[in-house]
Amino acid sequence: MKKISNALWSLASLVSIGSAALAASSEADFKSAYARADAAEQEAGHLRNQWLAAEAALADARKAAAKQDFETAIAAAKEAEALAKASIFQTTSEKEAWKNLEIH
Repeated sequence: MKKISNALWSLASLVSIGSAALAASSEADFKSAYARADAAEQEAGHLRNQWLAAEAALADARKAAAKQDFETAIAAAKEAEALAKASIFQTTSEKEAWKNLEIH
């Protein structure tokens, strides 16, 4: 009986350690996703083309992370990164596109 009790205790310990590692992983994943989004948004700022939607998504990511809702925070950070990269693409493509226009 004592062996079964020890085995159950060991199993319970492993499950709780695994849960803690998963939560830490989620926070680390958020920090990584947020850093990428923030870097892209800063680059967009250097190009003077920051989108309000990207700023809002970054704010949503921060709020969700503060509530320990890392799944939502990661999704918002990824959205912010995509929006920031789209604004960068817009700026760089339009910087050259005007040269191809036909002047009448």
